Parts: sequence; C-alpha cells; structure tokens
Amino acid sequence: MKKVLKILGILFLVVLLVVGGGALFISVRGIPSYDVEIPKYHVEITPEKVERGKKLASMLCVHCHKNPETGLLTGQHMNDAPEFGYLYSSNITQDKEHGIGDWTEGELLYLLRTGILPDGRYTPPWMVKLPHMSDEDIDAIIAFLKSDDPLVAPQAVADQPCKPSFLAKFLCTVAFKPLPLPEKTIPQPDTNDKVAIGKYYVQSLDCFGCHSASFEKMNMMEPEKSLGYMGGGNQSLKDLEGNQVVSSNLTPHKTGVGNWTEQRFVNAVRHGLVEGEPALRYPMMPYPELTEYEASAIFAYLRTIPPIENEVDRGVE
Repeated sequence: MKKVLKILGILFLVVLLVVGGGALFISVRGIPSYDVEIPKYHVEITPEKVERGKKLASMLCVHCHKNPETGLLTGQHMNDAPEFGYLYSSNITQDKEHGIGDWTEGELLYLLRTGILPDGRYTPPWMVKLPHMSDEDIDAIIAFLKSDDPLVAPQAVADQPCKPSFLAKFLCTVAFKPLPLPEKTIPQPDTNDKVAIGKYYVQSLDCFGCHSASFEKMNMMEPEKSLGYMGGGNQSLKDLEGNQVVSSNLTPHKTGVGNWTEQRFVNAVRHGLVEGEPALRYPMMPYPELTEYEASAIFAYLRTIPPIENEVDRGVE
C-alpha cells in the first residue's frame, strides 16, 4: 500500500511540475510569434476604393483605434476586456515611424487575413481577422489605409505597450491560432441575393463572434459551426465601466428577433433605436454606415438560420 501511495505521489509531483513548467513557459514567452511569408501584392488606389474602404474600416477598425480625445486613429486604451490584460490599440495612421506608413500592401493583406504582424507576432483575440471578406473589400480597406484621408494622416504618436494577461497568453497558445491565407478568390456576394449579402456582412464584419455563445468556442473558418451560432449569451463582453454585458440572441426564435419586424431591426442596427428608445449597449454600436438595404439583408439572413431558445436580458428597454 505504501508503495502504491509513493508511486501516486511521484506521479502527482511529475504532473504538477509539467503543468507548472508549462504555465511558466507561457507566462514568460507571452503571445507566440510565427514565421512570416508576406505575399507580393499591389492595390490600385482609386476614390471609389477609398470610399468603400473607409466605410468598412469605420465599422471594423475605427471603433478600437480612434483616440476619443483627438479623433485620430492613433490608438486608445481598451478597457472593455480586462480579463485579457491591459490593452492598447495601435497607431494605424500613415506615420512611417509610429504608424503603418511604411507597411507594404502585402503586409497589410497578411495581417488582415492571418492575424500576423510583419515581424511575426500574432495579434491577440481582440484584433479582428477577416478570412471571409471578399478580395475586393480587403483591397478597399488597404486603399483607405494607404490614402490621404484625414483619418489616416500621419500622426507621430508612439504606441502604448499592451500587457496581456496569462489568460490571453494561454488562449493564444492553445486555442487562437493564425488563419491561413485564402487559396481561392473570395468574390463579392451577389447583389441580387439579399440573404447572401446579409450572410456576408454577419461573417465578414465578425458579428457572429460576439453574438454566439463564447469566444473560446468560436469557429473562425466555419462560423456556422460556432457554439450557439448567433444565439447570444456571450458573457465575456464588458461596457466602458467594466460591467458585464451579455450579447443578444439574433436567431429567429421568439427569444431572439423572431417577433421583430424588418424595420425594427434596421432601426436598431443603423440608429441604435427601437420605438425611439435606446436599443444597443456598448460594445455594440450603431452602424449608420450600412444602407437600409444592407441592414435589411442582415435581417433576411438571420431569418434563415436555425432558431435558438435563449432569453437574454437586453437591459435597454
């Protein structure tokens, strides 16, 4: 009996050392880096592309990178995900030293598609990746970032270093990995197919990330396989004061938007209002950049996905 207990004690000690060593390694190493294979890439910058890119960037990038005091895209303290540590978004203006002014189109493409920076560092979960966005729209975002638009005019503001928590380091080691570059062309959705347009925006704007059950169970490459796809209940969201916000159920169940009219949904998404009252809670913001047709297309798509029964207190009505 004593021999058995001794063996069990040794095994427990070995497991403890392995787990402790692994935790120490993750803590010291931090968020992983990867080999970089920047493709040769060129984007023709036209007024039409810049306009389209600004629209998309306003929904995807500006919210996080815009300094609230200056209105410039020089980064800001992001205090709505404290469990991931002290976070500060980057300067994405055209400044060559402190921003992205000397980045190539290929480096921008690589980051937006894979989540890997030019120096090989992986951008953590709070940085949006765009595996489902069309090639045309990716080009538009790059054109905007490379343009002379005032939002991206050079600003000599140094980045504030992030201090990721152990949880962020752990998740980036075992769960969140770089995404592959697409092997095929990703086309624009058919403009005559309303459901296709709606699906495109839900997945390319990463709506499913917050509105599915959890970030940990999110399937970036096959969004519909995410746990609780669009059924809400994600409890990892915070408002600006650090209070928990649970994402809403957007499936066509009566506990979601099953009883909503199209116009009610459009008003909520574009203007943040339902019957004249506030309809959204931070971090969800209105998307006035979407046209009425685009917002209604999202609603049309949501009506086609499997309903999930999940009553979520929206806390705004």
